[in-house]
Amino acid sequence: MKFLDHLEEWIIATLMGAATLIVFMAVLHRYMSGLPIGWLQDELIQINTSWAQELCIYMFVWMAKFGAAYGVRTGIHVGVDVVINRLSTPWRSKFIIFGLLAGAVFTGIVGTLGATFVWEIGHTEQTSADLEIPMWWVYLAVPLGSYLMCFRFLQVMVHFIRTGDLPKHDHSHVEGLDEEVQGAKA
Repeated sequence: MKFLDHLEEWIIATLMGAATLIVFMAVLHRYMSGLPIGWLQDELIQINTSWAQELCIYMFVWMAKFGAAYGVRTGIHVGVDVVINRLSTPWRSKFIIFGLLAGAVFTGIVGTLGATFVWEIGHTEQTSADLEIPMWWVYLAVPLGSYLMCFRFLQVMVHFIRTGDLPKHDHSHVEGLDEEVQGAKA
């Protein structure tokens, strides 16, 4: 499980960092191309960065799908649980399990429909406008991210059935910071 957790985090972080760099370079290129410096303007106009916006959109789609699965695993998804928290423990547990199971079923259905769509579009010659990559590469984020999210819902549900605990995100906690402080005190 640690490998999958780290892979998920690395995919999200890599996509986020790369998208930030690409957007920064495209904006810098656009700004520098507009400067009234003859030789610089001539050189920069020859560089084509029209692909940057399309690539960043695709990267954000992938980031969102894997980020949603990360959110289920870590408990950072927004939830309206005012009514659930007022129920007695047996009813509360049943509603939580029902909600997690419903999330797993829904994301499993979305993943299956997405996989079907990717399979069908994979047998066409459709490519993206600027990057000219096969569109099934782009849409592959839907089944992969949805199946990962389905797995995470089931994982949280099994953990809840065994322990009665749900993942809870603590906004004041920075991972790795406590270990450094404890190491410095020793």
